[in-house]
Amino acid sequence: MAVPFYILCLLAVSGAFAQAQTSFMESIGERWTGYGRDAQHTGLSPAAAQALNNIHWSTPVDLGAVASGPLLVHYGSPVITQNNTVLVPVRTGAAPGFEILAFNGATGTWLYTLTTDYLLPAHDWVPPYGPALSVSAEGWGAVRRVTGRAQVVARALPLKERLYYPGAGGTVYYRDGPDSSTGPSGQIAFYGSSLYAANKQAFDGAVQISTPIVADETGNVYFGFTVTQPNPANLLSGIARIGADGTGAWVSAQAVAGGDLSIAGVALNCTPALSNDGSTLYVAVSNGDEFGTGYLVSANSQTLAPIAHVALLDPRGGLATVSSDSSASPTVGPDGDVYYGVLEGNCCSSHNDRGWMLHFNAGLTQTKIPGSFGWDASASVVPAKLVPSYTGTSSYLILTKYNNYVDTGTGDGVNKVAVLDPAVAMADPVVGSAVQVMKEVITIVGQTPDPSAGFPNAVREWCINTAAVDSVTGSAVVNSEDGVVYRWNFATNSLTQRKTLTAGRGESYTPTAIGVDGTVYAINDGILFAIGN
Repeated sequence: MAVPFYILCLLAVSGAFAQAQTSFMESIGERWTGYGRDAQHTGLSPAAAQALNNIHWSTPVDLGAVASGPLLVHYGSPVITQNNTVLVPVRTGAAPGFEILAFNGATGTWLYTLTTDYLLPAHDWVPPYGPALSVSAEGWGAVRRVTGRAQVVARALPLKERLYYPGAGGTVYYRDGPDSSTGPSGQIAFYGSSLYAANKQAFDGAVQISTPIVADETGNVYFGFTVTQPNPANLLSGIARIGADGTGAWVSAQAVAGGDLSIAGVALNCTPALSNDGSTLYVAVSNGDEFGTGYLVSANSQTLAPIAHVALLDPRGGLATVSSDSSASPTVGPDGDVYYGVLEGNCCSSHNDRGWMLHFNAGLTQTKIPGSFGWDASASVVPAKLVPSYTGTSSYLILTKYNNYVDTGTGDGVNKVAVLDPAVAMADPVVGSAVQVMKEVITIVGQTPDPSAGFPNAVREWCINTAAVDSVTGSAVVNSEDGVVYRWNFATNSLTQRKTLTAGRGESYTPTAIGVDGTVYAINDGILFAIGN
């Protein structure tokens, strides 16, 4: 294909163009493209979060929620365009079960609804419905082919927004121009749309998307899928890719795990992540048990050819537990290191049900210092400069939930969130010097006492699986099961703002997000709240 003339002109303007290090994170502006904001799941927002003064608007995200008791449902992250359209995944409570509502982020005005025939895979806790916003530059792929570089200046090129969302039979729907009430749309099957059309009933009963979708910087999307019965495409459970041109590819979970026949598929709810240059895809695979075992794997993002796999181990020895109740997903740090949360082996009282935040180099050939909590959490990235008290040498730190549950092991209910140094070790706070874990830089304890726990200092749990980090004010948005959303200020290590959303409820961990205008989004008791000045 001939390279468009305007691209050749751009390349010729300056030799600096091909050498530019402007990252895709910068090219997506202030958009929130899906789980953890970006394809690395950093949770790092370039927009300053508004003050947590008022609830601007709210909308239910679960129309089928039980009225009382624990709410064991994972909710998909809102997706936010550059023009501040907020796309909200909603569990309808009726078959087939999901839809996406579009709102004006500033006013909460409903704009339109996207329906879907998506069917959930087998589960215990309800999995998230996870759409993704693809942001690609017209001609971007041609630029990459000409320059041979993964990172180029994108702001000079027009950007196209496309929303991808799961459908039945392992298919993915798309909608272009999501700021408008109408726009080009379609449905793509990664194994062939014509084959799907000719065998719709067979595929709908055999194949389900089993993870949220993630999009890369050239308009390609990736997700895990599960296969429960023979099908006309001879699919096995694994990882799928749909290119920006609509072509599909897949690889089985067993193949990326080095041929291990015990592997049943991608870990349920585990959103794939991409390396910073977009060349490598990371995801966890498991044997499919509710409390199973598995690997962290990597594959070529273009071909899905397996690259590496590493067994997920408990730092004390033996296999770690990969739970289908967890929504933990890989996070890729600015240096390429990969973080993935698991439960402890022989689950779970031996580490108070906290699990571990396992830590690897980009090639998955080196196991690094783990974190002391990880079972249902994805690490968020905190640039070290945002924490004035930090005196170490790491360029970035990670933020994670740090609960210490009362109902297991030696847990005392002193539930925290923590910012950790991935390069410096300390003795684990639960098992002591037998395991060295990432050093605590700052931590903060939950605010609401929990008398029902039976421990004098017990507090309600923090309730986040991926936390939004405000890179402008040096703070994070953290949600709690006490029904309150807080701003955690890193400079003062204090909760400087709070807004009560609900009366509080035990629930699966939820994402927080920051919109392009700084509106804060948090889910509590099955409701998405938009909070700000």
